[in-house]
Amino acid sequence: MSESLVVCDVAEDLVEKLRKFRFRKETHNAAIIMKIDKDRRLVVLDEELEGISPDELKDELPERQPRFIVYSYKHQHEDGRVSYPLCFIFSSPVGCKPEQQMMYAGSKNKLVHTAELAKVFEIRNTEDLTEEWLREKLGFFH
Repeated sequence: MSESLVVCDVAEDLVEKLRKFRFRKETHNAAIIMKIDKDRRLVVLDEELEGISPDELKDELPERQPRFIVYSYKHQHEDGRVSYPLCFIFSSPVGCKPEQQMMYAGSKNKLVHTAELAKVFEIRNTEDLTEEWLREKLGFFH
């Protein structure tokens, strides 16, 4: 079974971009959206977005194609502190082609490991990506 699972490599320039993104100093929300170039079997940059809310981010995602997102989210805590959790969101909409689904699912762990991220979430419907959903996932609402 594992022989049929396609795991894509991560493009070198994307690895560097993710590393820089982890240590960015900007204080607004930002996202790196990635897709798979299936001919090259490579995870590549799709789009970089600055100053984007979770609700705006969902509008950037294709409704019928998977995407990987690394998102830096500015969170204002009730006690006044501000944190910038970095999270990985795997958008895997219902209705994707099974072959595409397998390529993305098979490549997710390698990309998460490459990006060195611990907060990993999955959405099956792009409409689910809201500020409330993200805050809940990040554990701000207990």
